[in-house]
Amino acid sequence: MTTNNNIPSLYEWAGGMPVFEKLITDFYSKVLHDELLAPIFKHMSPTHQQHVAHFIAEVFGGPKSYSAEGGSHSKMVQKHLGKHLTEQHRKRWVQLLVETADEMHLPEDPEFRSAFVAYLEWGTRIAVINSNETELKMDEEQPMPKWGWGEPGGPYIP
Repeated sequence: MTTNNNIPSLYEWAGGMPVFEKLITDFYSKVLHDELLAPIFKHMSPTHQQHVAHFIAEVFGGPKSYSAEGGSHSKMVQKHLGKHLTEQHRKRWVQLLVETADEMHLPEDPEFRSAFVAYLEWGTRIAVINSNETELKMDEEQPMPKWGWGEPGGPYIP
């Protein structure tokens, strides 16, 4: 899924689906042992990790596996409704995912890390906002986010 000017997608630059699946599997093994996050995630379904890996991979320019599995941006947002996540939860989630990326030696170039962390910051802030809602306040047909080498996500409008 290389772009027209031969610049690889973030998905390709990271190493493809096996990297995203391992990243999320390793990450959630930490989450389930984390005092702050374990209570939130201890009841997640057996397929949760794969769905998250496929969602992030798709956002970063990978195959539309998450969408093909029946997922959508609005369905991901809905999973956070009523969870009452805090800024402390959000920061810890990002911290553990970045630590896992470091341990796996995901690309360390500033361009990739900037895009990677920018997406984590953007996505987790949306998760916190929506976790304090009880109903979906977005268009259910809103397309999946697409993240690349420095494009901003735009202002958040529910």
